[in-house]
Amino acid sequence: MNYLFVLTFLLCSYGCGCIHWLGLTVNGSSVGWNQTHHCKLLDGLVPDQLQLCRRNLELMHGIVHAAKLTKITCQNTFMDMRWNCSSIENAPHFTPDLAKGTRESAFVFSLAAAVVSHSIARACASGELPSCSCAPAPAEQAGPDFRWGGCGDNLRYGLQMGSAFSDAPMKNSRSGSQAFRLMHLHNNAVGRQSLVDAMETKCKCHGVSGSCSVKTCWKGLNDINHIAADLKSKYLAATKVIHRHVGTRRQLVPREMDVRPVRESELVYLVSSPDYCTQNEKYGSFGTQDRQCNKTSNGSDSCNLMCCGRGYNAYTEKIVERCQCKYHWCCYVTCKKCERTVERYVCK
Repeated sequence: MNYLFVLTFLLCSYGCGCIHWLGLTVNGSSVGWNQTHHCKLLDGLVPDQLQLCRRNLELMHGIVHAAKLTKITCQNTFMDMRWNCSSIENAPHFTPDLAKGTRESAFVFSLAAAVVSHSIARACASGELPSCSCAPAPAEQAGPDFRWGGCGDNLRYGLQMGSAFSDAPMKNSRSGSQAFRLMHLHNNAVGRQSLVDAMETKCKCHGVSGSCSVKTCWKGLNDINHIAADLKSKYLAATKVIHRHVGTRRQLVPREMDVRPVRESELVYLVSSPDYCTQNEKYGSFGTQDRQCNKTSNGSDSCNLMCCGRGYNAYTEKIVERCQCKYHWCCYVTCKKCERTVERYVCK
């Protein structure tokens, strides 16, 4: 058996087994989730997750959706970076970029934890789950120009069930070293805290001719892309930590500034990442060769940064798009098809 395959298998077994459930995207949608034996049909769930599945079958459609949304959101969030989250498509089989406790794994764990709780909270409000409903009215007093009402996202229930599912693998000693488990639990909590911070007041107007003399308001979650952007900022500022004794317990402390405790708001990682410039299976790097870059950008998607100084090739591409659209009364739109040539750039 190939040595690299064995190494990757071991890393995935002990480093990122905690997010094997992202593999539910493979065939989770084809399962009815209406009988308890369905929970055994899919790989990737640890015993505590299986138990939660059997007791709360109605949650599983939302969790499968969360797995899909985590993959899509991660790739969209990092499409302009050298590491573009493409390896998440391999779930439940992960490469070392997500198996070694890197800052990339910190982001994916925090995002996955946030998306699970987000999906459950939204499902409560939409009436999809018999076990929960709209959030109770906020404790804070309503203002003179609005009243509490509507149907708020049930974040309390989302956090309760989401954490029970996401954190379950880290409660098992077979899910890696204590340092890995503490890191993943911490980053999961950071992801869920981003949901709490993303709660906002949403309102609907009432009144004659839309005068908005009275407003009905409720607390709702922000879009998951907003939460992913917040976690990406935390990813860029993530703190490298070590696992050492602090008093009578072993804790994670910042490697460079271990005089202070790890902040609850920061993502943490144990292992430095490669630059992801060149392909290297040992480190889970796919490289940036043939990646599209932006010649006029100064950001991470610029040809200079994306191509790691190797240069780029230009090519032209013809695209056909709708143009000269006209609205006809009543009620349709006609458009012509226009062809134009655009210049693209890809890394050498």
